Amino acid sequence: MPSVRIPTPLRRLTGDKDEVTINAKNIRELIEGLEKQFPGVKERLCDESGNVRRFINLYVNNEDIRFLKGVETELKESDIVSIIPAIAGGKKQF
Repeated sequence: MPSVRIPTPLRRLTGDKDEVTINAKNIRELIEGLEKQFPGVKERLCDESGNVRRFINLYVNNEDIRFLKGVETELKESDIVSIIPAIAGGKKQF
């Protein structure tokens, strides 16, 4: 089963687990599997239309799914999926 690395902000939903395994054939199934196992995860990853939120980056073996097949990106047994929330803020330099 693919392994999913959970970022710190989502760990309260996964019982503080930093990595979980989900049986899924693609990213869409993986998100549904995460939601089934850890209710509330999907709404943090996806918008109302079911698309991955702009500020959430998903990587399969260090490859951004936006440059692959998006949520239809296929997964293999040994794949590692990383969920990376974007970081914003800071002070403008003039």
